[in-house]
Amino acid sequence: MPHGHSHSHGQGCGHEATDVDHALEMGIEYSLYTKIDKDNMECLNEEIENSGKTVFKPYENRLDMTKYVESDADEELLFNIPFTGNIKLKGIIICGANDDTHPNKVKLFKNRPKMTFDDAKVKPDQEFELTRDINGQIEYSPKVVTFSSVHHLSLYFPSNFGDDKTRIFYIGLRGEFSEAHYHGVTICNYEARANAADHKDKAFDGVGRAIQ
Repeated sequence: MPHGHSHSHGQGCGHEATDVDHALEMGIEYSLYTKIDKDNMECLNEEIENSGKTVFKPYENRLDMTKYVESDADEELLFNIPFTGNIKLKGIIICGANDDTHPNKVKLFKNRPKMTFDDAKVKPDQEFELTRDINGQIEYSPKVVTFSSVHHLSLYFPSNFGDDKTRIFYIGLRGEFSEAHYHGVTICNYEARANAADHKDKAFDGVGRAIQ
């Protein structure tokens, strides 16, 4: 299965300085969580509202078990993750518990905002079979060509290792970030606002629809 274990531990693994350097390097590389538009991010089927946002945290906090997301009605979880610009996704880490609540598969969809569970039934841009990872040490490598210009990422976890609930402690995203200029969106927003001078005989509500 195309997931790579990106451990760069060599012979110097026992040296404290090497481990510190590695942790600092990983912390810098896994900083895409700072580029997530948290206000518009959503997690479907989360048991506690907004708990899905808490799993996107600094790499050095990946083992913080006090913050996690757990599924509600069944084992499915779906994250809709908008970014404040464009990213090139190079790596992903999924950290869960050492039990059957750990997800066993993830499906990745790019640039499909506001996905629902029905939407997630279509073929994903990529999917990975997951291994239980309680320390955040296994990195999965998305296809760079496919995920080179991503402004929205959806992560669909359809199942786990056999529990009724799925629990995730940390999702790490590694890659590059570039500012984006959403000219189209800006124009769209302006058009959505009704100009009173252009519509003198109709009353409009706040989003530009005519009130009959």
